[in-house]
Amino acid sequence: MNLLEKEALILEAAQTLETQSADAVVEWAVATFPNITFACSFGAEDVVLVDILQKVSPSTDIFYLDTDLHFRETYETKARLEEHYGMSFVRVIPKLTLQEQEALHGAELWKSNPTSCCNIRKVDPLTNILGKYEAWITGIRRDQAPTRANAKKIEYDVKFGLVKFNPIADWTSEDVWNYIREHDLIYNPLHDQYYPSIGCEKCTRQVLPGEDPRAGRWAGFEKTECGLHK
Repeated sequence: MNLLEKEALILEAAQTLETQSADAVVEWAVATFPNITFACSFGAEDVVLVDILQKVSPSTDIFYLDTDLHFRETYETKARLEEHYGMSFVRVIPKLTLQEQEALHGAELWKSNPTSCCNIRKVDPLTNILGKYEAWITGIRRDQAPTRANAKKIEYDVKFGLVKFNPIADWTSEDVWNYIREHDLIYNPLHDQYYPSIGCEKCTRQVLPGEDPRAGRWAGFEKTECGLHK
């Protein structure tokens, strides 16, 4: 399928899939684009999609970006999910170790230039892994941030050059947690400690009552996204 054919398919499917359930979107995605993957960060939205994928297409690759800077609870959540579903997540690592990064860019780059740190430890590895696929699935929702407000359930990802599916784009946080409770899903315990959005330990803090749910990410910087999503 060439780019023009994909664009035509996406435009038509965007209207149809908008009214479909997350399960139906995932089913259509894996049937239409067998060479597809899911990017998992082990947050609440992502454990929902792990559960859906394990029911719909358990052979679909699910990868995670191991920055070497995640919370202990995040790594433990990954291990618990693998044991529960009897599967393994694909580990994607940066080209530079933390020691090599420090030698080249100085100590604690996340403090002096978090965008550069994200590029090295997240964006570049993501670019490399997505180059192996023709489509990917994410857990972004429209009400998470203004930068995600126009996300469609299917769209062409210009930045990475492949088709992108956002099956729960129209879900609210309440929808996510209702699904987690209803299906008794494993989730990151940091969510119970005022961490609605969980990234690297160095750049994530607790969110105070009344704050935006993503206020805990890169606090003190004019930065709201790591660069994985446009």
